[in-house]
Amino acid sequence: MTESLHPAASQHLPSFITAPGETDVLMVVMAIILAVAILMFGILFFRLHTMPERIAHKSQKVQFEIVAVLGLIALFTHMHIFWVAGLLLALIDLPDFGISLSRIAGATESIAGKTESEGSAEPPYETMPVAKQAHRPAEVPIHATSGVKQNEGPAPTPTKHEPVSTIRKELGHA
Repeated sequence: MTESLHPAASQHLPSFITAPGETDVLMVVMAIILAVAILMFGILFFRLHTMPERIAHKSQKVQFEIVAVLGLIALFTHMHIFWVAGLLLALIDLPDFGISLSRIAGATESIAGKTESEGSAEPPYETMPVAKQAHRPAEVPIHATSGVKQNEGPAPTPTKHEPVSTIRKELGHA
């Protein structure tokens, strides 16, 4: 049975027009291309959106968590200023004040005369596990009760005029 064309139709139809009841190949191909394009756009969007977080993570920045939170806020609020702030924060090197402040605190404690057990979070040498004692520097006493350091003579004994805390400070600076 031959199908007749409508009298108003052209005799030469384009190849993308399908006959009734047949599969529209062009529509299937375009649906696949559209699905892949949407998926690729989503991947590109999220990769671009997490760029400040990846930059901060690669360079081991102190402010990594702040950059990550700014990225999440920008994602959920659609306010791009948070993303820009996170990008700027990821590119800037903030100094680590924690190390300097802990050194200042340790120096202040030693000036005040506090012993290691009073002011430090680290336990005294004699209460440390044996494994940790083995990794101590060479100038630390072999036995904490002996008071003798390697390559030194015996510890000075206090005289009547010199308090014990002065000797401890001298040993701490040696």
